[in-house]
Amino acid sequence: STYFRLLGTRIIGGDDARAGQFPFAAAIYVQTDSSRSFCGGALLSREWVITSGNCVNKASIFTIQIGSHTLTNSDPERETFTSSEYVLHPDFNPDTIENDIALIKLRMPVTFTAYIQPVNLPAVSLLNESTVTALGWGQTSDSDPGLSNYLQFVNVSVLSNAECKIYYGDQISDNMGCMEGNYNEGTCIGDNGGALVEYLHKFYWIVGIASFISSNGCESTDPSGFTRTYPYTDWIYSVINS
Repeated sequence: STYFRLLGTRIIGGDDARAGQFPFAAAIYVQTDSSRSFCGGALLSREWVITSGNCVNKASIFTIQIGSHTLTNSDPERETFTSSEYVLHPDFNPDTIENDIALIKLRMPVTFTAYIQPVNLPAVSLLNESTVTALGWGQTSDSDPGLSNYLQFVNVSVLSNAECKIYYGDQISDNMGCMEGNYNEGTCIGDNGGALVEYLHKFYWIVGIASFISSNGCESTDPSGFTRTYPYTDWIYSVINS
């Protein structure tokens, strides 16, 4: 079976987001004792951002940008926060990528605006064949190692875990999922931790968190992997309400 690569992710074949289109999208610069990396995330409340466990594991400080669809353009709507406080899922396993989910606490509560709004946690399990939207500032091709300045989004469909196991075998647990786009569309390096959202009843619901890509590279037609958020809602609420 194909092995997955523990990397960030990028959006392949996506479109540029408009300002304010995804007002919960968070750009996270991660500093550890020895390295720097980039991840995506999503604003859950005035004080909490959700991302992948892999993004926070061994991190010392985060610089988080919310409110702008660009990383570097001058933007009066952008708010930048630093944080060193995070809660990694207690059963996160960096080898199997199980329970790849974490929460980062902002030092100051954010003020909601037209460009800064929280995403909703799902109340029901994600259905197979659902069309969902993957977000990220990650690479846009295997050959271009840089991040995308503009937030990218692409619609992908959710595979059944039985289909997912055709590619990845028993590495896929019930709380993971796979997504695939048309041809090779999907997530890539730098999108790790980014939100997978479903638009229902005029609201965005965060149904997954980008977790892994195929060892064959982003532009292969292999599906990308994500952490399903619904199984973790009790844990999330217990952390953010404590």
